Amino acid sequence: VALLLLLALCNAIKIHGEESNGLCDVNLTLRSRPHSVSILEFGAVGDGKTLNTIAFQNAIFYLKSFADKGGAQLYVPPGRWLTGSFNLTSHLTLFLEKGAVILGSQDPSHWDIVEPLPSYGPGTELPGKRYRSLVHGYMLRDVVITGDNGTIDGQGSVWWEWFTSHSLNYSCPHLVEFVSSESILVSNITFLNAPAYNMHPVYCSHVHIHHITVYAPPGSPYTVGIVPDSSDNVCIEDCSISMGHDAIALKSGWDEYGIAYGRPTANVHIRRVQLQSFSGSSLAFGSQMSGGISNVQVQQLHLYDSLTGIEFRTTKGRGGYIKEIAISDVDMLNIKTAFGANGHFGSHPDDKFDPDALPLVAKITIQNIIGTNISVAGNFTGIEESPFTSICLSNVSLSINSALSSPWQCSYVSGFSESVFPEPCSELNNPDASSSCFSLLKPNGRAAVL
Repeated sequence: VALLLLLALCNAIKIHGEESNGLCDVNLTLRSRPHSVSILEFGAVGDGKTLNTIAFQNAIFYLKSFADKGGAQLYVPPGRWLTGSFNLTSHLTLFLEKGAVILGSQDPSHWDIVEPLPSYGPGTELPGKRYRSLVHGYMLRDVVITGDNGTIDGQGSVWWEWFTSHSLNYSCPHLVEFVSSESILVSNITFLNAPAYNMHPVYCSHVHIHHITVYAPPGSPYTVGIVPDSSDNVCIEDCSISMGHDAIALKSGWDEYGIAYGRPTANVHIRRVQLQSFSGSSLAFGSQMSGGISNVQVQQLHLYDSLTGIEFRTTKGRGGYIKEIAISDVDMLNIKTAFGANGHFGSHPDDKFDPDALPLVAKITIQNIIGTNISVAGNFTGIEESPFTSICLSNVSLSINSALSSPWQCSYVSGFSESVFPEPCSELNNPDASSSCFSLLKPNGRAAVL
């Protein structure tokens, strides 16, 4: 064990250099943690049957004492380590060796119960409290979850059954969640079978997620890969995500609760990712977006075998905004609807929402897109009282596999298009709207209008 600890990578986040072409171009270097222990030293047994929650809790409690001494690493060797939910601490690296699998217990009593998030009011699936995530962080700084492609497996099948049969006592847990934390790095890990979300940074800043693989089977209800939620300065790159519902979904709170909390998701950079979504969208914005979503740069996506490729979702009562979004260099294959913008999507947490809280959807540019075996090019359905504006399409070529009279459907939307095939609807073909098309111009990482 001592030899393995010496050989293991002990990582911490150090950021230097200037932004060049986006948040993902910030230069990250990894330095060694001065202290490292193995989960074996705390009595853990990796047989897939022994419950190791106390071992994880004790190990992290011990490592917390090194927070002001450069931080520490918890090393998880090969084995199947069954556990209930546990908390991380600041200045910590959780390192999963190749062949190491952290297994989420299928006994709900092994998952802690916590209050709903304030920006979601009474809760999501059920009103009231929720199950805490398997791996959890609250008000932390400088945390790394990494390894030699170790695995965190939520064993979510029982949760999916309880969800579909309406037998849950509380809202489903996520696999990894950070709340009100900053300087988070997640890399070189496989996530499997989350009960709900796999990676959920909420109210966080400076989150870097790269080289992770995320999977849940097609029938898993409302499983989502990565969900930046009321968080800023987020980079997601070089990931492969295949989900039952959405692959990546950006959110920022629900109706009056998200409006009151008032924390947007902003300054997000997504690039070089492969996304698949069985019943949702490969890349989704909303529908819970009441705190606002803005300044998002998306590049070099491969979207495949999905219900929808890219979708913007909202409804009356949401308030908030989705604006200043630039998406480019996307390859789509076997997608039912390539692009969607829906102003009548999703439900409300309760009857206290303000129907006059109208969302703003504007300044969205989509360019350099190739799509093969697409059924519907686009369905843009805005809100009569608050139409979607400045939707700009450029250099888009879609191979349509259906005999629809019109592969585009538009209402209460306006914008500009250039070099788009098949020809978009007239609402998106206004030359006067070209001046309001949006792009993210670098090197300073600031957004600008073309």
